[in-house]
Amino acid sequence: MNGTLQMIDHTILAPSATEDMVAKICDEAAKYGFASVCIPPTFVKFAKERLGGRSAVCTVVGFPLGYNTPEVKEYETRQAIADGAAEVDMVINIGRLKARDTGYVTEEIRRLKNACGDKVLKVIIEACLLTEEEKILACKCVTDAGADFIKTSTGFSTHGATAEDVKLLRKHVGKDVKVKAAGGIRTREQAEAMVEAGADRLGMSAAVTAFGLE
Repeated sequence: MNGTLQMIDHTILAPSATEDMVAKICDEAAKYGFASVCIPPTFVKFAKERLGGRSAVCTVVGFPLGYNTPEVKEYETRQAIADGAAEVDMVINIGRLKARDTGYVTEEIRRLKNACGDKVLKVIIEACLLTEEEKILACKCVTDAGADFIKTSTGFSTHGATAEDVKLLRKHVGKDVKVKAAGGIRTREQAEAMVEAGADRLGMSAAVTAFGLE
């Protein structure tokens, strides 16, 4: 079980998230050895100080809809890193991908990866809104742009991660790109199914309950 816990981004991205809630998940992440906390950008400085290096700080960019301009996403990314984020989860421009404007999508991801430098960039493709062909196109964009992870979902759309999507992404993404499953993973069984399908990281807001850690 410990191996799975170390793959979890302990997440709170609800619009009603408070500093007290973020403090709680920071303390849980440190206690249980989660990979990171994934939190709103406004709490990055606070989380960095609270964790004191015991777990990584992850935040989101262009979240949850992805249609901000590249300039805005780059600013968000640089601000997040300046505030102490070690990992950034960006949302692609989904409409541009569906229009087959892969040059735009790839260049935007590359721009944000350059802004991240040696920090981790995860690319959210919102798989539930894409056809299989579009998911495969997204894999190529993420790979060509040099991102670190492809991520299934924001958790804010029609549904979250599926094992089938994880398998598809694992099959078509580049060998140096990892896969993060996120959205709707609320039980240990679901988490383990995602890992079995090929996920390297899990985004979960219910990890403590799911793994019986309380």
